[in-house]
Amino acid sequence: MLTSFKARLQKFMKSLGLGSKRVTLPVAQFFGKTFSCIGHFFKIVDRKSPTFLRKTYRFVGRPFVRLAKRIGFFKRRRPHRSFRLTRRRDYKRSLVLPGYWSFTNYVRSTLWRHKAIFGLLALTYLILTVVISGIGAQESYANLSTTLKESGGELFDGNWGQVASAGLLLLTTVTTGLTPNVTQAQTVLGGLVVFFGWLTVVWLLRNLLAGRKVKLRDGLYNSGSPILSTVIVGIVLAVQLLPISLAIILYSAAASTGLLDGGVEAMLFWIVAGLLVIMSLYWITSTIIALVVVTLPGMYPFHAVKTAGDLVVGRRLRILLRLLWLGVMVIVLWLIILIPIILLDGKIKELWPVVNWLPLVPLTVLTMASFTLIFVASYVYLLYRKVVDDDASPA
Repeated sequence: MLTSFKARLQKFMKSLGLGSKRVTLPVAQFFGKTFSCIGHFFKIVDRKSPTFLRKTYRFVGRPFVRLAKRIGFFKRRRPHRSFRLTRRRDYKRSLVLPGYWSFTNYVRSTLWRHKAIFGLLALTYLILTVVISGIGAQESYANLSTTLKESGGELFDGNWGQVASAGLLLLTTVTTGLTPNVTQAQTVLGGLVVFFGWLTVVWLLRNLLAGRKVKLRDGLYNSGSPILSTVIVGIVLAVQLLPISLAIILYSAAASTGLLDGGVEAMLFWIVAGLLVIMSLYWITSTIIALVVVTLPGMYPFHAVKTAGDLVVGRRLRILLRLLWLGVMVIVLWLIILIPIILLDGKIKELWPVVNWLPLVPLTVLTMASFTLIFVASYVYLLYRKVVDDDASPA
């Protein structure tokens, strides 16, 4: 014990610039003998104590022993230390990935190769969503569109004004769903449909890429076993998004009080908000991967979170950039597809008022949501496969 402690202490003293033996050796001997005496003292106390005191001591100390073992195991798995600069040689880790466009095209080609089964899945998801929550009230959409046209006369001018109006209408359509009076039961069932859709996509991809011939029925019946574990990981993800939510609340309060008009106050606010956003992004990078890891047979939710954290060590920024690319790409596709449909819907119903009953935009939103869920789940799963295939450990 004295020798190992002496070596560690000498290494620490050298890092402080006190590397001479004249300094480190007496200090190492002092602390080593001190810890040896303390350990010997507790051994004597344990040997001389009555039986009930020894059992009490071991019972009380058992959680601390387990905690020390967990911390030691965690340190062996992770190269980073809190409040200490980690050298690149200690965390450098390989991750071979195609380019952004190449990987996106790889996901698209994988889905297109099995277009029949994933098309049926999108249709099933669309039908279940309509049954649970409805298509969306066309009257609500019409009222919203009319309100925007009446109140945005000065705000939206010319062709670009129509595009901006359609974009605002699209944002409202996606966030509200245009389905009034949604009950709590409908909300819960809608969330379960999303989780089942995610699990079904992952199950189908895992079996299809393994060369097995499966049907959509097999995925729907067999993919739901880790639903509770997936929900727990989803709750962890929601908790990790709280710093971003707090940043949004702080921004609303600062904007309403005029705090952002000042120089120093605005700088401090953006520093705090940026740190909150970075904190959430740092956390959710591994948790999104954990949503795939938790679908493995016999995997528990928090063990999945730990395993996903080990997978992204030394690769977190590269994986985060891929996930951000996915988010930007989905937003751009929604804008490219839905804004022309909103503009076309308004023109058609101005020319032929008889088709005002047709819920073209709400139905398109639901269809896009179905395909978006499948694409996002496929992208994350295939990214997870690329990470797992490169099983290099941190240096």
